[in-house]
Amino acid sequence: MSAELLVAGSIALDTLDGSFGHVENELGGSALYFALAASLITPVQVVAPVGKDKAPLVEEVVGSRPVELSHLQVIDAPTYRWRAHQEGGRNIDFGSQDSIYDHWQPGLPPGYSGWSFAGSMRPDRQAQVASGLAGSSLLAADAMLSYVRAQPVEAGDVLRRARWYFCNHEEFAALGGVEPQEFRRRWLLEGLVLKAGERGVTAYTSDGSVHVPALRTHPIVDTTGAGDATAAGMLAHWLVSGGEPSAIREALAWGVACASITIEDIGLRSIARATRAQLDSRVEEVMECLPGESSSPSAT
Repeated sequence: MSAELLVAGSIALDTLDGSFGHVENELGGSALYFALAASLITPVQVVAPVGKDKAPLVEEVVGSRPVELSHLQVIDAPTYRWRAHQEGGRNIDFGSQDSIYDHWQPGLPPGYSGWSFAGSMRPDRQAQVASGLAGSSLLAADAMLSYVRAQPVEAGDVLRRARWYFCNHEEFAALGGVEPQEFRRRWLLEGLVLKAGERGVTAYTSDGSVHVPALRTHPIVDTTGAGDATAAGMLAHWLVSGGEPSAIREALAWGVACASITIEDIGLRSIARATRAQLDSRVEEVMECLPGESSSPSAT
């Protein structure tokens, strides 16, 4: 198994409002949320499009993290923009400006065989990315409700190509899901991860289901990117710890810890300034919530 990790996804400028107030042009996107969380655990490569005026901002937020940006493609088009209103711990999607996808042909590393995550993006491009990453030893993908509804055929193509799939309950229902294990078997998935916000996350595999509760002992400011951070923490830790099925619950705990840190501030701000020591401490808190588990995280 190749111990490499790659994320293909979006670089976004978000306009958000909620209890925290109103922000415009806040840097975000699935690729950056995933990369910043995963890079606290292991190096990660990023494949994504960005408008030429915002490329320096991406480099600035990544800083000295072990994030490889050689496959970041600078496009002569507006950076993807997304608008949402946050209510009750969830984002209500107010639409996006995604014309950059019309100009982007994903530049994937030739012959890539490591682990990969196709983060939320326009489904036609996400399906193209999933096809190009067919040689991955593990390919995971994520959903975005508005895109699932807008391009259901392409969203289904992504599902057919993925081995692991992450979605919340609304996305699950929009994809025709009723019972998680039946859905997993129908789409020939090795794993399905259902994200339920303050109720935590549950992974379904052929061995059954594993649940990890969310942490409720830290501030919740902005839940944008929590799902990407969950996937990042889980996949990064599971990869470096060997990828054995017995390690899924602990890997999910790392995902929950990454999400807990991410939502403590607006946008990328909290996960961008996070440290490995902070993550280790947060993992210990999550592990203490799991009956029968040690409170100390495994070294990675």
